[in-house]
Amino acid sequence: MSKAPRDDFDEDELTVGHRKEWAAGVPGVQWAMKVSLEQMGPARTTRALLKLNQKDGFDCPGCAWPEKEHRHKAEFCENGAKAVAEEATKRRVQRDFFAQHSVAEMAGKTDWWLGQQGRLTEPMLKPAGQEHYRPIGWDEAFDLIAGELRGLASPDQATFYTSGRTSNEAAFLYQLMVRGFGTNNLPDCSNMCHESSGSALNEAIGVGKGSVTLEDLEAADLIIVMGQNPGTNHPRMLSTLETAKQNGAVIVAVNPLPEAGLINFRNPQKPKGLVGKGTPLADDFLQARLGGDLSLLLAAGKLLIEAEDAAPGTVVDRSFVEQYTAGFEDYAEHVRKLDLDDLVTGTGLTEAEVRSLADRLLASKKTIICWAMGITQHKHSVATIREIVNVLLIQGNLGRPGAGVCPVRGHSNVQGDRTMGIFERMPDWFLDKLGAEFGFEPPREPGHDTVASIRAMRDGQVTVFMAMGGNFVRATPDSNLTEAALRSCRLTVQISTKLNRSHAICGETALILPTLGRTDRDRQRTGEQEVSVEDSMSRVHRSKGALEPPSEQLLSEVSIICRLAERLVGDVVKAPWPEFEADYRTIRARIAKVIPGFDDFEAKLAQPAGFALPHAARSREFPTKTGLANFAVNELWYPQIPAGRLLLQTIRSHDQYNTTIYGLDDRYRGIKGGRRVVFVNAADLIDLGLTDGAMVDLVGEFADGVERRAENFRIVTYDTAKGCAAAYYPETNVLVPLDSVADISNTPTSKSVLIRLDPATP
Repeated sequence: MSKAPRDDFDEDELTVGHRKEWAAGVPGVQWAMKVSLEQMGPARTTRALLKLNQKDGFDCPGCAWPEKEHRHKAEFCENGAKAVAEEATKRRVQRDFFAQHSVAEMAGKTDWWLGQQGRLTEPMLKPAGQEHYRPIGWDEAFDLIAGELRGLASPDQATFYTSGRTSNEAAFLYQLMVRGFGTNNLPDCSNMCHESSGSALNEAIGVGKGSVTLEDLEAADLIIVMGQNPGTNHPRMLSTLETAKQNGAVIVAVNPLPEAGLINFRNPQKPKGLVGKGTPLADDFLQARLGGDLSLLLAAGKLLIEAEDAAPGTVVDRSFVEQYTAGFEDYAEHVRKLDLDDLVTGTGLTEAEVRSLADRLLASKKTIICWAMGITQHKHSVATIREIVNVLLIQGNLGRPGAGVCPVRGHSNVQGDRTMGIFERMPDWFLDKLGAEFGFEPPREPGHDTVASIRAMRDGQVTVFMAMGGNFVRATPDSNLTEAALRSCRLTVQISTKLNRSHAICGETALILPTLGRTDRDRQRTGEQEVSVEDSMSRVHRSKGALEPPSEQLLSEVSIICRLAERLVGDVVKAPWPEFEADYRTIRARIAKVIPGFDDFEAKLAQPAGFALPHAARSREFPTKTGLANFAVNELWYPQIPAGRLLLQTIRSHDQYNTTIYGLDDRYRGIKGGRRVVFVNAADLIDLGLTDGAMVDLVGEFADGVERRAENFRIVTYDTAKGCAAAYYPETNVLVPLDSVADISNTPTSKSVLIRLDPATP
């Protein structure tokens, strides 16, 4: 058994080297194997990686990028291997660990140290007034939770969070239990990432999901990748972009930071990726300022309309616009009136760079626009994504091969969770069908999303917090406020595979319920079970664990929900909870009766590559209020940066996935042995009178007048857009105000935080 580190790391050991101009290759393979062998050992590594993303294996617990029909024997990336190694580690957190380490001591450790301790092995309880967790039996734990929930004055005094890793089956039962209990308080990780995408796309095209497939990407003429770093966050996307490039696609990257994977990709599954020079991907790299994407898209739309005005019938797809869209004339008139100089100023680019993007669009017959958190986490994110749709609609780039919208989801099955009903505002048709199927009346009042849940805990309106997966305290904004809100709860419950900070920042009474992971075999009364997940392109496929669980005391997420639900809502919801736990096929049979697209669920799931859910926009049907795809009029807006200040974006290092810290390096950006760095443009350092390597505190400035401080960061000179800075989360989540959110979607604005740099506190 591998030994977990007992000592934390020291940021003084941090070193800064040269950033990379390419991604993956031999180093990617080496690091994947190094981490896998350290955590799992040779035999377990072989068993796990040969089953990863295979048709008869388990879905990667990392990102939601789809698999091809024909798969490589090593169908995973470096960070996918790291995600599996973290979950399938031989390290264990047992009762003696909790006896040795108080909650306060754990709270003082780094996220890396906590995660490195290993898998949880038995249910643990921290009683009110005590500082240590102790073992508790499963039945006692379920009785405690049900008793606390039943004792609330209102079901709305509890909130139920979900992480994207949860399977479709578990997510469906979770929301059923919560709604049977009587509340729609179902916040999830989508609230903090692609909620802006769903808000904009539902309004514009009637479906809150991407419309493209892998085949579309490989057939596109032009792919615009906005606010996204595939090399670290979705590495397998690079293989798809490589194929598209070889098929003749032009790729434009829009990002304040130059990212190695989009500059050059050395595919480790091909000989030239291991020994050759790789494939240059981005033809253009537009380093737009943070929050300048709306300006860029408005400018592109304006230039397209002006080109159409100069040569009618050559740019706008008139037949598509007239038959399938609404609002075009208002949109066209709006962009005609915008001043190009103002738009260019908002982008932070030159006019030549802005015009180059319009020229790329004019030359393309099949355009796809991809985006991720760099687009969704701003005040004006929904407007920006509406403008993405506008630009595509002009040339008819929806509902035809090689074209469409491509929001790239992060966590595996985060999209599936939403499909299954994990949402605080599900439509009436879903609630009607759910209630009819299970013989109860679901609540209709919209519930709390993530930000609203934190506010409600802070204000004493929510006193019980339950999370199925994730690391809520580190995934959310305004860390100090969020921690205080969680500590004010009477009860917090975490369903988890591994130790994280949310176990140390807890309520008066706290429970840790250890669960099986994706890699673990799930044995129930009727035999081994498989679950289903939905990828970023609406394909549903099966996942079946291949490894022995780390403890006989672990329960699956489905088992945990079923046993709790029987106690909590057994007299309300007409559901055979024991049957659901014994045979997951019975869950899928009920999903098929409630959710469109899941008819013949079991037969479809048995297909080697799974099946695609219907997406109306792919056939040019748009279930919006107008029955058409809607152009939107969006006013020009971008963040203002006062003199002496910078606009900060929070980012991942290459050695992390979401809040999970795999290691202490960021190989592509030249960082080794630490995480408290802030990347700043050299010209900004001159203007601020600061030098590379200086130690500073990052001080957030927001309209509420409260200064938020992240201490002791090392300045690293970096080629980022002027006026913009970047630093890793979750360390910088403390700077993101709870009340600084995107319009409409309520997503925290983690990509546009106004800061100043103060000399580090001694």
